[in-house]
Amino acid sequence: MSIQDHAESKLKPSVVLTGSAKESNGPSIGLVDIGVSHSAFLFRVALPSIKNDQSKLKCEIQRDGKVLLQGMITQGTELLQEQSSKCEMIVEKFCCPGPFTISFNLPGPVDPRLFFPKFRSDGILEVMVMRYRHPSDSVNAWAPPS
Repeated sequence: MSIQDHAESKLKPSVVLTGSAKESNGPSIGLVDIGVSHSAFLFRVALPSIKNDQSKLKCEIQRDGKVLLQGMITQGTELLQEQSSKCEMIVEKFCCPGPFTISFNLPGPVDPRLFFPKFRSDGILEVMVMRYRHPSDSVNAWAPPS
C-alpha cells in the first residue's frame, strides 16, 4: 500500500448510523465530508429533515478524533397540513421521525475544546476542530501525508 493510498483510506470515514438515520428512504442523512489542513480538520455532515431548534442536536468530539452526533428527527410525515388542506402521505421518502446517532472517526487526534460548529440553513452541519498538538511537536509534524 502506497503512502497516498494509506492517506486516502484514512480520509474515508467509516460512518455508523442508527435509529431514524439508518431507516431513511429519502435524502441521505449522515453523508460525511472531511477536509484536512496543517492545524485543523473540517467535517460536514448532511442532516436533511433536521431543524436545529427542534432536533436537540448534540455533537461530541473525543480527543482520539471520534465524533458522535445525536439528535431527534421531529418532522412527522404521516400528515401534512398546508393552509386549509390536510393530506395523508401515501409515498414517504423523507427521514422517519425519531432519535438518531451518527458516528465516525477523524484521521487523527484533536483538541475537543477547540471546535467550531455551524448548522447551515441547507441542512449541513459544518464543524472545524483543531488538531491536537503536543508542545514538543514541530510545525511540520502536522503536514498532511504526501
